Amino acid sequence: MGAAEETGVEEQPWGEVSPDAARRLLIAAVEAFAERGYHATTTRDIASRAGMSPAALYIHYKTKEELLHRISRIGHDKALTILRTAADGDGCAADRLAAAVRSFVGWHAAHHTTARVVQYELDALGEEHRTEIVALRRESDAAVRGIINDGVRAGEFDVPDVSGTTLAVLSLCIDVARWFNAAGHRTPDEVGALYADLVLRMVGANPEGVQKRQGPQK
Repeated sequence: MGAAEETGVEEQPWGEVSPDAARRLLIAAVEAFAERGYHATTTRDIASRAGMSPAALYIHYKTKEELLHRISRIGHDKALTILRTAADGDGCAADRLAAAVRSFVGWHAAHHTTARVVQYELDALGEEHRTEIVALRRESDAAVRGIINDGVRAGEFDVPDVSGTTLAVLSLCIDVARWFNAAGHRTPDEVGALYADLVLRMVGANPEGVQKRQGPQK
């Protein structure tokens, strides 16, 4: 599944990007970077996928790296919003951690092509842009770490190493983008529910208790 197809689950794919030509180029870049890798992709490859001339790309993006930065920034902003929404939500720490993992994993599965570029091409960014994105990743880490700390303080979680466990949780969730197959037997929602259960067990919580409070998952 390409980026154009997978973003169809949203009302307006890449709605943050305008005009339409810039959006088409960005979607083409996602597909090319995911398929060939950033360094092996040329601006001509991107323009061709978008049905445009190479010269047209530079009207909207000064460099290939600027395209990658735009993709990475939008993706990391989305990830941070997902995690903060769960962290600031109602319920006990176990409920909020389950919601965070379920939503975070679901996004990485539903948008696996985009997520692979967002999560695994960080080193291709220039120093200034990489510093900016690393700061966003630290904020995502802080959101999850905050939930786990809440659970430890409340006696819900048994976690001797909060920082290490936070890293493990985020790594587990992000890796979904690497292997998820839309033609597989699990939907993004089903993978999200599975991983929420696994993470709750990882921190020593009771997944059954969360399911009872939240009701059956769709």
